[in-house]
Amino acid sequence: MMSKIVMKLICIGTFLGVLQMSGQEKKYNGDPDTSFETARTLAFNNQRKQAQDTLLSILTKYPDYHEIRSFLATTYSWDSEYKKARKEFAYILEKNSKSKDIWIAAIKNESWADMSFAALEMTTEALKNFPGDAEILYLKARAQESTNNPIEALNTVQFILDKNPEDQKATDYKVSLNINARHNTIGINSTVDLYSSLFDPMQYHTFKYSRQTKYGSIIGKVNFNRRFQENGLQYEVDVYPKISKGFYAYLNIGLSNSFLFPDVRYGAELYKSLPKSFEVSLGFRTLKYSTTTNIYTGSIGWYTGNSYWSFRPYVTPGGAGTSTSGTLSYRKYRSDADNYLGLALGIGFSPEINQFNFSGNEASILNLKSQKFNFGYYFTTSNKQNAWGTQFAVTHQEIIFDPGNYFWIYSLNLSWELKFK
Repeated sequence: MMSKIVMKLICIGTFLGVLQMSGQEKKYNGDPDTSFETARTLAFNNQRKQAQDTLLSILTKYPDYHEIRSFLATTYSWDSEYKKARKEFAYILEKNSKSKDIWIAAIKNESWADMSFAALEMTTEALKNFPGDAEILYLKARAQESTNNPIEALNTVQFILDKNPEDQKATDYKVSLNINARHNTIGINSTVDLYSSLFDPMQYHTFKYSRQTKYGSIIGKVNFNRRFQENGLQYEVDVYPKISKGFYAYLNIGLSNSFLFPDVRYGAELYKSLPKSFEVSLGFRTLKYSTTTNIYTGSIGWYTGNSYWSFRPYVTPGGAGTSTSGTLSYRKYRSDADNYLGLALGIGFSPEINQFNFSGNEASILNLKSQKFNFGYYFTTSNKQNAWGTQFAVTHQEIIFDPGNYFWIYSLNLSWELKFK
């Protein structure tokens, strides 16, 4: 009996010993510089997990080898593991607050993590150790801009330029800040439609004013149309509220007392960014004449390099059935979002684009066959303050009172915007 108890105790002791040994951290044994070089090679060849394991192993024996710990933190930042990187940078800075490179890397980690206020606080601390340093001041300006303080950012950049007017990086950033500080825009958009038969030329003109706020943008518009030898006005407001990062909305309302427009139009849409540079949306539009037309729409967009593709369908239910239409668009961007070449192909009649008084003829109008192609070119002046655009479109559309027969519509559009603070 006693021997059995002794055997059990030996087994338990052996088991606990094995657990203790396995739980102990394996100490590094080798040349840290050689292993560090190996880890760097692995990291730069997209084998970061293996690199991080090697770096962590070295740090078990050399915890204050700051260059290794800094590189480990940097690999965490590359992998968007910002909390892990923050912990490593904090360890180094607690031991040595006089390393400018570590301060810069730590501040960038906060910026990449969208922790702009934390990045701003870190720049203040870093500047106590490196007063007037241009690199840290530049990061401070970036953080000020990200925290919606563009004027403070401009002042910081100007401080850099006062000390070194030849600093090209600061010069370019000042230009960018001045552009981004232009939160107000006025603009005019004019279109003329020329018909191959039946109708006289028709005109569409819009005057708009927009204001960019930290909550999103708001746009007020006055639309003027001349069609069928009649003139009409419509008053519209568009709002694009920000909900969260990568998630925003579109809200619209328009009013008119002219038969050329709906008495009331309103709509809403939600937009969501997705991985792999995709964006999707879903919403509706409502047009109220003597009757009400509801249009359901959405979009899927994809950014690839300097190109953008999008497809937008329209689905319009009606008493005589459901009408569908859609547009495929492509943009090739140049220097920024205001400079691009655009192409679009559309099929089907959309009452969202072609606001029309149906007067009880919904079925015949919504089911019109139509094909459209347009080409546009948009550009800005050198200071980015004025934006210009021109667009040419050709539409092949069925005649409403002569089904099966078509006319051509040739459209020319010109637009201009002025941005100011």
